[in-house]
Amino acid sequence: MERLAYSINDTARLLSLGRTSVYAMIADHRLESFKWGRRTLIRAESIKRLIEAQD
Repeated sequence: MERLAYSINDTARLLSLGRTSVYAMIADHRLESFKWGRRTLIRAESIKRLIEAQD
């Protein structure tokens, strides 16, 4: 089963960025996030769109 969402740390690792950069992308609405309890998760589709937009 494919993952639907990634944690902040996982997203940072996937994009080779720091956590602060990931939070900045969330604030700029370049990444779509949601809260699950106390955790902030990033939608996998949002990460794919960001990567595809860089090409």
